[in-house]
Parts: sequence; C-alpha cells; structure tokens
Amino acid sequence: MSDCYESKWVRRIVELQQANGSWGCFHSLAQPTKAQPMTTEQALRRLRILGLTMNDEPVKRALLYLHGCLSGKHRPPDRRERVLNWDAFEAHMLAAWMRLFVPDDALAFPIAMMWAEIITLSFKDGVFDEAAYANEYRKRIPVLHYGERLIAISQFYMVNLLKGLLDPETERRFVDHIINNPGGMYYVYDKRIADLPVSFESRQTSSWLAALEHIAGYSCAKVKLSYAVKWILEHKDTNGEWDMGASAKDGVYFPVADSWRRPEDRKADCTARVNSLLKLLS
Repeated sequence: MSDCYESKWVRRIVELQQANGSWGCFHSLAQPTKAQPMTTEQALRRLRILGLTMNDEPVKRALLYLHGCLSGKHRPPDRRERVLNWDAFEAHMLAAWMRLFVPDDALAFPIAMMWAEIITLSFKDGVFDEAAYANEYRKRIPVLHYGERLIAISQFYMVNLLKGLLDPETERRFVDHIINNPGGMYYVYDKRIADLPVSFESRQTSSWLAALEHIAGYSCAKVKLSYAVKWILEHKDTNGEWDMGASAKDGVYFPVADSWRRPEDRKADCTARVNSLLKLLS
C-alpha cells in the first residue's frame, strides 16, 4: 500500500467508496449530492494525484468496477445524454481511465486502437480535417438521436486514450492541435495551452500544468513543450522552489500535504509537482 494512503485526503475519499468500488455516478460533470459529494472519476483523479496506483486497494476495487462497466456486466448510473452516442462516449471515458492506470488493459486497448485509427486518418493531410474525422467516426459510431454531435478530440479522454498508439508524424500533428486549440483541453483547461498563464501564482497555472502533465506522456512532448519548461524555470525562486500561491488550492490538484497552513508546505507541494513534470520533459 502506498505511504500516501495515510493522508487525510485519501482517507476521506476512501470512506465514500461504495461496496461495488465506485463513488456513484462516473462522469465528472454529473451533479454531486450531499450524501455522495464526488463522482468515481473525480475520486480516481484525486487519488492518482495523491500518489495511489493500480496496486492500492481502493484503486484496485475501482478498476474492477470500471472493467465490469466496459465488459457490460453493469452500467454506471449516470444520466444517459442524447447529445451524442452515449454508449460510445461512455466506453471512451472508461477506456481512457483504465489506460491511465493499466495501459495494456485487454478491454480498453481495442477501444483506444479504434480511436487511434480515426485520429490518424483525420490528420493524414497534415492538419486536423473535420470532414475526414466525421467520415471515419461515422463508419464506426452510428447516429442514435437526431442532432447528435461528434465526440470532440481536444479533450482529456482523447489525450490519455491515445498515448503510445500514434505513429510519430500523427502524434506531432495531434499534439500541435491540442496545444493550439483555442478552447484548450476540455475537462482540464479552458484556454489555449500554447499561451502562457497571466501569473505563475494562480489557480490558472495549476490547471495549465495539468494539461501539460497529460501531454507529457507523448514522445514529442519534450520538443513541443519546451516553451513551457523555459517559463516554468524562470519562476523558480532563489531557494530552488516554486510557489503557485494560496489561490492554487482547489481540492483537486492541491493540496497534497494535509494542510497549507504553513507556506513551506504549500511550496513543497508546488515544487514536487513542478519537478515531476520537468522530469517527464527532460
């Protein structure tokens, strides 16, 4: 069991885990209730940030639940939206989370490969071709409802689903598209990732770093994110530490320490996170 399992944040999340391994609804945009203040996705994201892995019991139980959802044994209780093919979107979400913890999962991998094929054909002419994407998408994912939209590509699930599956040229094109998308990375950061945050000491920087952390798993990330590394290094203080300020405390990415009452604990959290990212991009 990870040492971080003893943190108060981990204990609070684990106390809310249900007998089936979930935290109720799956999708992060589902509305929480007083009795169930977080979704399964929110719990997994926070536990991962707090250092838990597939080897920790709460995550093991959650992954078994997700596996059961992917196999059709059971279904998340989320409201099934009609704005897109919910079966495809649900599989898309579940497979992305499985691959975050278990990259070679036998059920998630074929779903990821299907999307890798769609994305590869959508970038074959150098840039993202919306018409080609729609064409390849509809060959595999049928329309279930009138006016149904396509699953967007510039979002958290797609970025994590495709890691290690794209050929080098498609990967570079895809990462360029994500970095330069005006709307950022949906579910993570809502601004253009290529633009630097206004201030380092801000919650915006924490969310921007989250987007970089997801991109960092791509082989081209070191080159593509060199501008970000330069800016981050410029904000190291004279003690070799980083501080995003008290406003970065959002209950998701921060805090990791049990408390930020002491500024040194906040700086330690910020510095550990920055160093982990820089290591991935070195």
